[in-house]
Amino acid sequence: MSYMLQPNIILLRDGTDTSQGKGQIISNINACSIVVDIVRTTLGPRGMDKLIHNGGEVTITNDGATVMKLLNVVHPAAKILVDIAKSQDDEVGDGTTSVVVIAGELLKEAKQFLEDGLHPQTIIQGYRRAAGASLEKLKDIAVNLSDKPAAEKRLLLERCAQTTLNSKLVSGYKGFFAKMCVDAVSLLDADLDKEMIGIKKVCGGSVTDTLLVEGVAFKKTFSYAGFEQQPKKFENPKILLLNLELELKAEKENAEVRIEKPEEYQSIVDAEWQIIYEKLDLIVKSGAVVVLSKLPIGDLATQYFADRGIFCAGRVEDADMKRTARATGAKVQTTVNNLTADVLGTCGLFEEKQIGADRYNMFTGCPGTKSSTIVLRGGAHQFIEEADRSLNDAIMIVRRAIKTNTVVGGGGAIEMELSRYLREMARTIPGKQQLVINAYAKALEVIPKALCTNSGFDSTDVMNQLRQKHAQARPESRWFGVNCMEGGIVDTFESYIWEPSLVKKNALASATEAACLVLSIDETVKNPKLQNPVDKGAPVRMPGGGARGMGGRGRGLRGMRGRGGR
Repeated sequence: MSYMLQPNIILLRDGTDTSQGKGQIISNINACSIVVDIVRTTLGPRGMDKLIHNGGEVTITNDGATVMKLLNVVHPAAKILVDIAKSQDDEVGDGTTSVVVIAGELLKEAKQFLEDGLHPQTIIQGYRRAAGASLEKLKDIAVNLSDKPAAEKRLLLERCAQTTLNSKLVSGYKGFFAKMCVDAVSLLDADLDKEMIGIKKVCGGSVTDTLLVEGVAFKKTFSYAGFEQQPKKFENPKILLLNLELELKAEKENAEVRIEKPEEYQSIVDAEWQIIYEKLDLIVKSGAVVVLSKLPIGDLATQYFADRGIFCAGRVEDADMKRTARATGAKVQTTVNNLTADVLGTCGLFEEKQIGADRYNMFTGCPGTKSSTIVLRGGAHQFIEEADRSLNDAIMIVRRAIKTNTVVGGGGAIEMELSRYLREMARTIPGKQQLVINAYAKALEVIPKALCTNSGFDSTDVMNQLRQKHAQARPESRWFGVNCMEGGIVDTFESYIWEPSLVKKNALASATEAACLVLSIDETVKNPKLQNPVDKGAPVRMPGGGARGMGGRGRGLRGMRGRGGR
């Protein structure tokens, strides 16, 4: 009877939810499928938009990463899809919907294998093998453009930007914006730092009123009395950038000054005024006629500069200050002592212009500028926000195309070619892996199929035409994809539907890893929230347990014997 005296081993808090086994994996797959179905319809140039109402904010978008972020997904497994969409957006800028849709389709194919009794690790191994083969094939067939002349390379970059903008709200102006994005990226330094391209949003006017400033433009900062007396236009000015406060500081509340007689207090006040006047005099003597500072420039300094024909602006944002430094060649100073000519910048023209309802400070004609600013116009706030997201994607794609110099055909062409290649490879592999690789090949076809469905065409008919073309396995047939505008199929390379190979490489790798991660989770433990802080650390029963507290009669755990857990 000794076995009846064994105590219940208590590990988890009462109310802890535990789910495990094959059922848990399938449950996670079902949760991911629901998220995928939401974003699937946004894929392609004919994809639908989503209106997301979040509190007082309304967002209209078809950008996969934005939709995933605003959905506020709480399911722990489905959050993995949110993470890969964000990763794709940060790394490449485009393909955020594609990566989620491919990951969802891989999980859908795996679900059937799990229900038939195949072990998850077998599926994971097959998926990783198929992904590795796909990436190698992608590298082989990508078209390298590094040896193309400059004019042809620029045309390529514009085509890549247009392909990205095809599926956006601004697709009607894709030629206008594609040229602007390529011009903006071309002005950057060799590191192609995206932060050096500023996008300023101004409501009002037409979309075609959007302009590219080859330099810097930022909204007029908060100003004090005397600002309107300052000149607002200079040719070839000397520019001084400061990280310095130019105003009289109020004494701290607990400041204490001990003096012997009242006259001494006046000397303290005079010293404060003398210090700020010395700073202002040094700035004037430096020869600078445009003074910008990250910190406030007070009313005294503003009036002082106005009297001497100098323009000043305080509280300039850090990003705008960095772009101004890169464009004008000025160096940000933390002191005004020993200002030399080499720390001052210059530009061809500085002026303050009215754009819409706002006034903007603009630095143009900068010699050797390494930054640019796009002033985005539009009628509605939601439209401008979506145009901002679209331009961000296009700029990222142009940057990646410049860095990688390799492109592939869009419109589902590359997915169909990889699918054909994997099906042929699967015939040479014995055992269960053959089935898994075939399933991976089938999952890749979800991209052209979704493009057909979202465009309103018969996906069965178009997919049969694509399979027939790609089955020929000839170089001239490998770039056939879906014609989303007119129906049927089209040679995407001849139609200039191009994408940087990095987009597809990153999408395939991320989608495969996400699917493998979901398949490798066989148990979920959800701890209950504490209702009463006093209960923190209180012991609980294992399911089926009948112990009281952490104690109990008989042979208890070490240090937990007896009726009180003593």
